[in-house]
Amino acid sequence: MSERTENARLAADCTRCAALCCVAPAFAKSSDFAVDKPAGQACRNLGDDFRCRIHEELPERGFRGCVVFDCFGAGQRLTQETFGGRDWRSSPELAGAMFATLPVLRQLHELLWLLTEALTLDEARRLHPKLRAAAEQIDAVAGGSADDLRGLDVETYRQRVVPLLRRASELARAGAGGRRPDHGGANLIGRRFRGADLRGASFRGALLIGADLRGADLRRADFTGADLRGADLRGADLTGALFLSRSQLRAAVTDADHP
Repeated sequence: MSERTENARLAADCTRCAALCCVAPAFAKSSDFAVDKPAGQACRNLGDDFRCRIHEELPERGFRGCVVFDCFGAGQRLTQETFGGRDWRSSPELAGAMFATLPVLRQLHELLWLLTEALTLDEARRLHPKLRAAAEQIDAVAGGSADDLRGLDVETYRQRVVPLLRRASELARAGAGGRRPDHGGANLIGRRFRGADLRGASFRGALLIGADLRGADLRRADFTGADLRGADLRGADLTGALFLSRSQLRAAVTDADHP
């Protein structure tokens, strides 16, 4: 399976899911969610057809958290493969198992997405055999039964994968030029980086909430797990940015928001 095909498989397809993300997790009333919702209870905006009734108005209606959530394809895999196309409405006896399995499978699919992204990096070609082997192992585990998945220690797999991903990132960023600053895990909330040379920077796990990155040079910067809610990326050069997901971009302010 090619990396392009694998990436498509790791993209959320709500048409093949039973709206698990609208039911399984708990919502706390905040700037991201307009209401409180306990875990296992369907969101009040969920229709009988497993579709959100306010999907086109989520940010305006106070549900920005829904816009930026990404299951990395775990929702449809859980629905179609793990539970054979059954859902929690037509088979309510499965509800508890489905909801408990979703966060485990989502974490595995996120690791798969990161590994697949790393496999697209030419600079990390010498790591490709190890990256591919790790992806194949995690994919096999993700294909297990619901009982196996619920009892899985995802952290064990994460600890094996993270060093590989870090090394792949280092190799990719090495040729980016610039100072390649390390902001991994930093609190950069509201920080002003407008027009800054941040080529090859590491923002792994950084808090960039509300940061001003307008016009910044972010080529080959690593955004693994960075919180980009409200970060202003208008005019920034994100060419070749590493591990930057669709959900992270949806959380930020981009040129697409203000054409």
